Amino acid sequence: MTITIRAIGPCFAGEVHGLDMRNPLSAEEVAAIHAGMDKYAVLVFRDQKIDDAQQLAFSRSLGEIEHAIGTSLRAAGDYRLPTTFADVSNLDKNNMPFARDDRRRLFGIGNRLWHSDSSFKTVPAKYSLLHAISIPSTGGDTQFADMRAAYDALDEETKAQLEGMVCEHSQMYSRQQIGFFDFTDEERQRFRPVRQCMVRVHPVTGRKSLYLSSHAGGIVGWPLPEALIFLRDLIERTTQREFVYTHKWRVGDLVMWDNRQTMHRARPFPAHEPRDMRRTTLAGDGPTAAQAA
Repeated sequence: MTITIRAIGPCFAGEVHGLDMRNPLSAEEVAAIHAGMDKYAVLVFRDQKIDDAQQLAFSRSLGEIEHAIGTSLRAAGDYRLPTTFADVSNLDKNNMPFARDDRRRLFGIGNRLWHSDSSFKTVPAKYSLLHAISIPSTGGDTQFADMRAAYDALDEETKAQLEGMVCEHSQMYSRQQIGFFDFTDEERQRFRPVRQCMVRVHPVTGRKSLYLSSHAGGIVGWPLPEALIFLRDLIERTTQREFVYTHKWRVGDLVMWDNRQTMHRARPFPAHEPRDMRRTTLAGDGPTAAQAA
């Protein structure tokens, strides 16, 4: 069966038909998926009855895996999944929901802010692939914002201001926005800021997009208060309804998005209910900006 993609979002996002992830991908299918990502930036694959090994094999067919090491507050002995997966669930290693005041849960709530996966790494992520194993009775949607369309809608003066701008990204910056300051000295060292360009150019389409994230907590060369208010205003402008697709999850859904062209955020759900989501991540091509000495 030939892969087809149907537009489902306001200005981006597509639903893929004609692909079963339990089977190996052909070269033509790999090319079709990459072309779909270039065009839509978010692809939805419904009713994929796959296990972790099949998700990992599908992901590796598309590129190199980024390992999830040191990106959360889970200790090595608390891992529920291998490091080929980012565990973005609310579950401990015994598959029980975290207590409401568990610092691992409170850290994870930061994913409800608009962000781009791994923008806090020197080499940020390319694609993220999230598979729904179990979902809560209500809430838990994921929203995506098209940073290409958002860039296009900016006035020329703002576009000129953004050219050459470099931001500092860290998970500490995003978590401090929600009042989470409970970091150990080791965590502060591990989450030390990295630099990312504000404007990125897609290597295939040549289209410009904003590289924004709640992880951005400063602009190189700017006073901190001015940088923070500028970044807040920019996120408000670029996450208006006309730029946003909301995905309402069903068990078996796999959603893939391009972190170079989008931001996303999780929405709230009952704290006592499990939300088991398995994310594989494809590594990016390299740093977007020179790093500080």
